[in-house]
Amino acid sequence: MDALSALLITKALDGLSMRASAIAQNIANSGSPSYSPLRVSFEGELRNAASMGADAVEKVEPRFLREVAQSGDAQVRLDLEMAGASQNAMRYAALVDVLSRQMQITRLAVSGGRQ
Repeated sequence: MDALSALLITKALDGLSMRASAIAQNIANSGSPSYSPLRVSFEGELRNAASMGADAVEKVEPRFLREVAQSGDAQVRLDLEMAGASQNAMRYAALVDVLSRQMQITRLAVSGGRQ
């Protein structure tokens, strides 16, 4: 795995971890009438930075955004938050699996194929 790919995965894991925190806060505050849900934005910026190289990727930082209320409806839908949590966890697990497999390959290469 090249350095840029490893950096992209690390930044994506940071963003997904932050998103998990935002979803947890949204779920915890779902009963609060004046609560504005949190969202995390990073994928678009990370995608754009990837084409510009490692220095640009290094500067990308995920950030919390407050969702603006569009009407008097309940702002946090638990079903959507739970679905988002599940999707986020699957993405996180997939990236950790990629890193784990890469570490196994590197370990095999360093040991010369010996266990």
